[in-house]
Amino acid sequence: MEIKPKKSLGQNFLKDKNIIKSIVEKGNITKNSVVIEIGPGTGNLTEFILKKNPKKIFVVEKDSNLVNILSKKFKKKINIINKDILKINLNNFFNEKLIIYGNLPYNISTHLLTQWITVYEKISYCEKLVLMFQKEVADRILAKTNSKNYGRLSIISNWKLNVKKEFNISPECFFPKPKINSTLLTFVPKKDFFYIKNPKNLEQITRIFFNQKRKMIKTPLKQIFKDHEKVAKNFNLNLNSRPQNLSPSTYFNLARKYERLIN
Repeated sequence: MEIKPKKSLGQNFLKDKNIIKSIVEKGNITKNSVVIEIGPGTGNLTEFILKKNPKKIFVVEKDSNLVNILSKKFKKKINIINKDILKINLNNFFNEKLIIYGNLPYNISTHLLTQWITVYEKISYCEKLVLMFQKEVADRILAKTNSKNYGRLSIISNWKLNVKKEFNISPECFFPKPKINSTLLTFVPKKDFFYIKNPKNLEQITRIFFNQKRKMIKTPLKQIFKDHEKVAKNFNLNLNSRPQNLSPSTYFNLARKYERLIN
């Protein structure tokens, strides 16, 4: 049966077996691992995950047609969750030795990653995330201070996670062929990370700064803090700097300062 990928769901099925094998290897699956695969499509990656004999595999697939195919193909070897990943509470899974794989639909990838980091306190119990992104998005996640791609996504991603670029994946490896390149990233949760009581405060601070990324930081600082000059002095900030000049740790500290202010 030929499957016609749905554009509305951002479906691009990975077909290159060498790339699929390399992706699975990056998860370091053991017999104690519990694997969640997001967007399994027709199960090409799932097949290779099964060969590693994990303790359990859950696949999250929104498309009912694909659910029927997966069900016939793998029977009871996998647990299928026929839901939208954005509407699933993953907290129940984080007590296990969890590895998450995802060929994420590009239209929800940044939203999904940000949601996991800011909503799930237990993400620190996760073993590893092996996720594919549009190359342009991956470049923003990996970007360092003072670079043009550095912004909110770089800061939030690197707050709780150590991020590593594994390799780029060309459009030829997919069906249908997307117009963009993809990048595989792996994320290992940090055991210790900067404590911010409410992650929404970090989102708020970075949003205010990077909404005006070409302006000097004096403008957003003034908007957030009445005593902005004193705050700048305490944090040793040059008011003529731009948002991309401030390190992630500076934003974490500003978020904590803001938190104390509003409580």
